[in-house]
Amino acid sequence: MGTLLLIVLILVVLAGAALLLVQNRGRTRRSDTQLADAKADARQAIERLGGQVYNLQGADESSRAALADASERFTAAGSQIEQAATPAQARLAKQTALEGLYYVRAARTAMGMDPGPAIPELDGQRSSGEVTEKRRVDFDGRQISSSPTPSDQTPNYYPGGRVAGRPVPRGWYSEPWWKPALIGGAWGVGSVLLFDALFHDMSGVGYGAQGFENGYGDGYQDGLAAADGGDGGWGGDDGANGDSGQGDSGDVGPGDYGAGDFGGGGFDGGGGFDGGDFGGGGFDGGF
Repeated sequence: MGTLLLIVLILVVLAGAALLLVQNRGRTRRSDTQLADAKADARQAIERLGGQVYNLQGADESSRAALADASERFTAAGSQIEQAATPAQARLAKQTALEGLYYVRAARTAMGMDPGPAIPELDGQRSSGEVTEKRRVDFDGRQISSSPTPSDQTPNYYPGGRVAGRPVPRGWYSEPWWKPALIGGAWGVGSVLLFDALFHDMSGVGYGAQGFENGYGDGYQDGLAAADGGDGGWGGDDGANGDSGQGDSGDVGPGDYGAGDFGGGGFDGGGGFDGGDFGGGGFDGGF
């Protein structure tokens, strides 16, 4: 009787192990399929971007600057998709390529060309707002301008989204004032004052300097309520590089990526897609 019971227990254990093996193989196959699908989807956007980058030449300062940014996004997206080991990482590569396509669209607009077919909305783009009027402000000993359209005074485009956890409105600027945060992963002390000077009471930007400081876009009042509860502060609930979490694609904003490695499957800090360097220098002429 004891021997029979032992045999039965052994069979149960073997059956359980076999079931776990089958389940694990099923999960692996599903994961592999999801990764392959996400990579294929990203490569479509990357190939579309590459075709535009290689076939267009800028005709003025605005279009040349936009195409240079598009080319950098193409390079970064290619690096990201080659290293992608999860569907979330592949989706981030697609976001990088889509951002590049927005730069191409801006370049075509600046040259008076048909902007081309619609592009899927970027993560964080809608909540970041847009420039709706021309402005020129004095800040830190220099003049900074913003405009909804390209010009010799505003040749630098940004498609809208989050940089280092804060929303930057879509529009054209005299200089890429967001780039130090893009490169360093953190905003400088005067960034809130600059944001307030550029966008105070602008109709297309539905949040003020405090909303910028806390990383809020649309739903700013809800964000203030969260801040009152202790969730706000410098950067709110965001990480140092956009809205992505540790190992989760999250609400990854434009610019929150680089061509680095994927340490730990995360996109924020510690070897993620942080700190993408798409231009050097600081505010004082390094653009």
